Amino acid sequence: MKIKVKVKPASSKNEVKKIDENFFEIKTTVIPEKGKANEKVIELLSEFFDVPKSKIKIIRGETSKEKEVEINL
Repeated sequence: MKIKVKVKPASSKNEVKKIDENFFEIKTTVIPEKGKANEKVIELLSEFFDVPKSKIKIIRGETSKEKEVEINL
């Protein structure tokens, strides 16, 4: 399954919000430095979909706030 994600780093809380079927907004308290925000995005999606982190991969937009993520359910 592929989804699009808009990331809001350095937010006041960690949150995954489903906007529509394949679009999610993710707020994270982590700053976008050295891939730390991407790691947190994967961790939050892992909890949201209840799948291991190893099944989630950012396939586009690693340095962008808008990302495409592949989740192997």
